[in-house]
Amino acid sequence: MLRICYILNLVLVIFANTNIYSQQKPVYILDMVHNNPGEELTHSRFNDPNYLKQCGYTGIVFNDFIFPSAAITFKSLNPDIFPLGSKEAKWVESAAACIKSNILKAHRAGIKAYYFMDMIVLPKKLVDLYHTEICDAEGKISLERPKTVEIHRILLDELFETFPDLDGLVIRTGETYTQNVPYHTGNNPITQGVTSHIHLLQLLRAEVCVKRNKKIFYRTWSFGGMHDDTDYYLKVSSQLEPHPNLIFSIKHTKGDFQRTNDFNPTLTLGKHQQIVEVQCQREYEGKGAYPNYIMKGIIDGFEEYSHNKPQPHFTCLKDIKGNENIAGILSWSRGGGWAGPYISNEFWCKLNAWVLSNWASNTGQTETQVFNRFMDENGIKGKNKKIFRAIALYSSRAVITGHASLKLLFDSNMVYWMRDEFLSGIDSAAEAGSKFPSEGFLYAYFQKLDSQHLLDTAVSEKYESVAIWRKIAGLAQKLNMSGKADLDFIRVSSTYGLLLHEIIAEGWHIMEMGFKGDKTGKYDYEALHFSIKRYDIYWKLYQNLTLDHAVCPSLYKPYAFVFQGPSYHLGKGMDYSVNKYRHIVQAYRTNTTGKHSN
Repeated sequence: MLRICYILNLVLVIFANTNIYSQQKPVYILDMVHNNPGEELTHSRFNDPNYLKQCGYTGIVFNDFIFPSAAITFKSLNPDIFPLGSKEAKWVESAAACIKSNILKAHRAGIKAYYFMDMIVLPKKLVDLYHTEICDAEGKISLERPKTVEIHRILLDELFETFPDLDGLVIRTGETYTQNVPYHTGNNPITQGVTSHIHLLQLLRAEVCVKRNKKIFYRTWSFGGMHDDTDYYLKVSSQLEPHPNLIFSIKHTKGDFQRTNDFNPTLTLGKHQQIVEVQCQREYEGKGAYPNYIMKGIIDGFEEYSHNKPQPHFTCLKDIKGNENIAGILSWSRGGGWAGPYISNEFWCKLNAWVLSNWASNTGQTETQVFNRFMDENGIKGKNKKIFRAIALYSSRAVITGHASLKLLFDSNMVYWMRDEFLSGIDSAAEAGSKFPSEGFLYAYFQKLDSQHLLDTAVSEKYESVAIWRKIAGLAQKLNMSGKADLDFIRVSSTYGLLLHEIIAEGWHIMEMGFKGDKTGKYDYEALHFSIKRYDIYWKLYQNLTLDHAVCPSLYKPYAFVFQGPSYHLGKGMDYSVNKYRHIVQAYRTNTTGKHSN
């Protein structure tokens, strides 16, 4: 009997210790407001660590593109880099004060403070002084040069000496934005592919994770395969010994945050901790200007994964939630991309972020259970719950059919026809000299669909999206909730979504008819005429929405995106294409009637 009691007590102790260990295992529920580089900082409740704490977040990632590496003077390397009393030194001092204030606010709220940091970003004067020692033959700052590594050790020393309470860094490679750091320059450190990633990670692991017991969240978002190529990812990660302070941060998509991309196959692979990045203000899908609830798809799997986009392995967070490598999530509550649309009410972003953070805090819950709690906390009661749930679920289908398709095979490039606040057209080429233009993608897609006799199907799906948006707008008018400001925004943003997608459907119809006419030399002039009239009416109603409702988000623009600020567009785009056929119709009607006709 005594032996049985001893064994029972031993089992209980082991069980208790196991529970204690599992409770102490780090779970990262992080949020980041991704400010637009070079623009005024985003006004958001998600900048408030106290609000994040209420939402269940355990940490905040500050990302104003004023990196902590830009808020140090390199005094131990060379005091002439930022001379005492100079305007450059004063800028650094001001930036450091802001970072210290942000760290303090986070800790007072009871959450961790991390900072987003591009690699490589160094003072312009430093690069001038040490150019021959740190730059390669192409003039790029190279981590393959010993002096560059030495400088980055000094950088990390002074960074954590200046900000000793900072809990860690979120590291990005691939893209380097210096719009907000006027005295600095930089470039992508990944100049030698896999080897560069390994060298950088070894440096960060030794200097930050081991030496200082701070966290490194190494974002796999880069160029060259680290983010979405399983072999590439494993070639890098397998060369590093795991460490509790080293975590890979990976977008849930195989590529950028687009519904047309697969679930990321690198998630769960290897032997390192990973957190999953999810964008809540979708840069390719309205940026919160209209209803776009994505968390049902993120948690349980998007419907296209069971239609025209079957997945070979995992499809959603629920599929990987029990994997030992998955240590949490990083939501982008706000931001991503460039320019607008700009919103003054972040209700739709809040819905996505709140459901994600609350589900991540207890993955034993269903998405529906968390969604229901959101409604309770936001004053949506009784029959209004059914109405609001329908709006949310309808929005997911309306967005995928309005932007891409649920019927046709996805094209990874066509998605760029609609991004940020821009709508491109079907001109075959962008303006000369434009950088990363979106004009041309839709023309290639139209060519492909036309060759397969599927162009009519693509256009009809845009009208199907409009039909769904009409349901959403109608339901929004029936909805009631306690928060009047949010209710007004739900109604206005639902109408916004309807009018925008009416413009899109009519624009696609015009471009389809014009595209076919260009091929045959024969146009359906009357059909084009009436479609163009409807297109103009929808634009007028859409523009009037901003005049009638102060809460209305800024509007989309009928131009193709180009990576050239501050406007991020030139002359081509949807209007450019529509006007081409407008002029063809006007010329025909003038010739047949003997007078100009609109």
